[in-house]
Amino acid sequence: MTAPDTAATPQLAPDATATGAPGSPGRLGALGPVGLVLAGGISVQFGGALAVTLMPRAGALGVVALRLLVAAVVLLVICRPRLRGHSRTDWGTVVVFGVTMAAMNGLFYQAVDRIPLGAAVTLEVLGPLALSVVVSRRALNLVWAGLALAGVFLLSGGGGDGGGFGGGLDLVGVAFALGAGAMWAAYIVFSARTGRRFPQADGLALAMAVGALLFLPLGLAESGTKLTDPVTLGLGAAVALLSSVLPYTLELLALRRMPASTFAIMMSLEPAVAAVAGFLILDQTLTTIQAAAIALVVAASMGAVRTQVGRSKPAVPEA
Repeated sequence: MTAPDTAATPQLAPDATATGAPGSPGRLGALGPVGLVLAGGISVQFGGALAVTLMPRAGALGVVALRLLVAAVVLLVICRPRLRGHSRTDWGTVVVFGVTMAAMNGLFYQAVDRIPLGAAVTLEVLGPLALSVVVSRRALNLVWAGLALAGVFLLSGGGGDGGGFGGGLDLVGVAFALGAGAMWAAYIVFSARTGRRFPQADGLALAMAVGALLFLPLGLAESGTKLTDPVTLGLGAAVALLSSVLPYTLELLALRRMPASTFAIMMSLEPAVAAVAGFLILDQTLTTIQAAAIALVVAASMGAVRTQVGRSKPAVPEA
């Protein structure tokens, strides 16, 4: 996944300056904000590619369980969130956030187990894009929605070269990717709500722990003692660091030094980065039609971001 998981689409996310990130970027800051965002995006997608290579050893559910568990442990140790002093509504919000995060990761990893990484991320990003169009309520966003639908049409085989759903993409994998996109949209909403109720990154750490607890039984049921293999554990830890911990840190640092709109535009390149990662790590090639489809979805996402920038403030539905 893409997820880019912790930043989602920043035009709808809370201001990163409120997260309480460390005040000094240190050596990482020397990359510059653009370099930090690029490094974070590359980390996420190459982490996803590494996860695909781990699936034959641990299964899709096992990989998700390892990723969430390691990421939760790291974030809990770093953030040391306070457990007392929160209302029932606060806890309800963070639990729903954790459930959404677990579902998003689980569906996405089921998708990349069946379809190429670039196609999976392209379909997944339709969720945040649809949310942006809905909350914006601007006529221009219908243009971006049309571009995205054109991209999906091409990816579905509408271009006639047999490279789409009917000519290579597994329909179940497509459904999982679209489901992950819906959960990504929900993730954006509950990430914002959690950020308003918990200081710094405490809410994220607690939600990650909730997701890990939910997925651990599923991972154990699918993979059993395979998850205790040292090599599997090591690779799972690498996936967690590449896909969650490292990009989250880099994105926080970047958002302290660049406009959220610029950050969001760069994050719109995720499907293209995923396609490159799939090609380099997994030897997943794209047809010309599939590449054009990804380009259309990227353009639609960037256009929706630019339209959203014109609004006075982020349009996230209130709790």
